[in-house]
Amino acid sequence: MADFDVIVIGGGPGGYVCAIRAAQLGLKVACVEGRGSLGGTCLNVGCIPSKALLHATERLHEAQTSFATLGIAGSVKPDWAQMQRHKAATVEANTRGIEFLFRKNKVTWIKGWAELAGEGRVRVGEDTHTGRHIVIATGSEPAPLKGVEVDEERVVTSTGALALKKPPRRLAVIGAGVIGLELGSVFNRLGTEVTVLEYLDHVTPGMDGEVQKAFRRLLEKQGLKFVLGAAVQGVETQKTKLKLHWTSRSDGGEHALEADVVLVATGRRPYLAGLGAEKLGLALTERGFIRTDHGRTSIDGIWAIGDVTEGPMLAHKAEDEGMAVAERIAGRAGHVNYGVIPSVIYTAPEVAAVGQTEEALREAGRAYKVGRFQFMANGRAKANLVADGFVKILADAETDRILGAHVIGPAAGELIHEICVAMEFGAAAEDLARTCHAHPTYSEAVREAALACGDGPIHS
Repeated sequence: MADFDVIVIGGGPGGYVCAIRAAQLGLKVACVEGRGSLGGTCLNVGCIPSKALLHATERLHEAQTSFATLGIAGSVKPDWAQMQRHKAATVEANTRGIEFLFRKNKVTWIKGWAELAGEGRVRVGEDTHTGRHIVIATGSEPAPLKGVEVDEERVVTSTGALALKKPPRRLAVIGAGVIGLELGSVFNRLGTEVTVLEYLDHVTPGMDGEVQKAFRRLLEKQGLKFVLGAAVQGVETQKTKLKLHWTSRSDGGEHALEADVVLVATGRRPYLAGLGAEKLGLALTERGFIRTDHGRTSIDGIWAIGDVTEGPMLAHKAEDEGMAVAERIAGRAGHVNYGVIPSVIYTAPEVAAVGQTEEALREAGRAYKVGRFQFMANGRAKANLVADGFVKILADAETDRILGAHVIGPAAGELIHEICVAMEFGAAAEDLARTCHAHPTYSEAVREAALACGDGPIHS
């Protein structure tokens, strides 16, 4: 008899959700986590602490730029030490909450780092535990950049950036993706001079092209500087400053940029160190991800979910896979719809997307129509002084079925889910257009964009 029905390796969003769902389905479950607290990168040094600082600095910026217009008098100034205390308290509350959920659902937390020890066996320290099924959910780590040595003090990843002792005077960000732009926004609002260097000729790779351009313009308006087409060669550490060397991809010219802190935000890679996956013969992709088929790996009884597998490195994607794998192990028909996984950038304004981009539809030769609506024509957005951005819906030219949506503006990360639900049910743009929306709300912009896919919006 095995010690457990399921042993989940990793206590991040994918792992802890998988463990809880499996336990809810009547299975005996253990979760192995060596960090010292549950929640993985997301809750400890990623999503949650970064959102705490994003929220705090967004309120600061609002107070400094909008309060006078709204009739609120008085000046404010940032308190970085208190922001750090708030961030730490937020992280602790969330991680403690998962511990409570483990106790509530009778999930055993095995503390330590796991190693695959053969069929159905997991070694943690000196102990070996057995399970009928093993789920690998070990997440990801920052991808290294050649010529750049991270010390998490002056040359940092997101982990070090979240724990800086004080906001730097000058910050160079390598990579114009989600992490770089979110953290760049935090420090920009605190008075830091932020320069973002990106290898490609546009920000946020993979995003809809129209949104990319609008997003960059809005961030530049806020004070962020961008150097596109920049191939970073290395970072020179000097006594009082750093010198970042880069080459222009357009003309090969060599350049240098001085900074006090350099943030390396060039992406993440699957974390498999010490797991023994290759020694066990687990099949990997060319990029080092675990090869899976609906969560199943090349070895019977071993599953993998989240950032160690191909696909977007998003906490909610890992959660969906965790639930689906738990249900399959329990004999149910777990499913993940990879065509309806939203993505959100938590800057101000927020940026959210789901489904196809215009570029992808054109490449596929798919006939489509576009419905747009600007937030400047939305009454609630104007009253709240957050009228930048727009809602864009892409629908099939013949059937009107929604194929994708892109939102840049207030509460974009919340608004996108109305469209996600519609897409899950195969809705047409007309279905959204004919659904009554409360007035005045930001969500009316979604309805207007859907109307624009048909006979036209009312308010523009």
